[in-house]
Amino acid sequence: MMEEQIRFYEQKLQFEMDSWDLFDAISRGDNVQIVDARSVATFEKEHIPNALNIPHRTMNEETTAHLDKETLYVVYCDGIGCNASTKGSLNLTRLGFNVKELLGGIDWWKRDGYKTEGSDGISETKIECGC
Repeated sequence: MMEEQIRFYEQKLQFEMDSWDLFDAISRGDNVQIVDARSVATFEKEHIPNALNIPHRTMNEETTAHLDKETLYVVYCDGIGCNASTKGSLNLTRLGFNVKELLGGIDWWKRDGYKTEGSDGISETKIECGC
């Protein structure tokens, strides 16, 4: 039973990332690109800095042709009540990209005190994570 649990958690961490880990990866200069899988209008209101907006419904070979397949793409949406990041992660994975889904989306990104951009963006109010 314990080995099965270990495999489960290892796989979970292989495909998901939280906001602290994403911020840490960005700060280290890792080859990571954030992808906002929500609509253009929602993206323009507020998004994570330096995110690309590729709505999950538009993801295909043509709209992703400019992306580097060696990069890690971290996909997000609004948060736990939204599945655009799951749909976007699935689409990008099917297209051959290395993908992780951001747990909690932009909601948890903001709860952890990180900056957002856009017409409703907020400045950084970093709270130390106990993770």
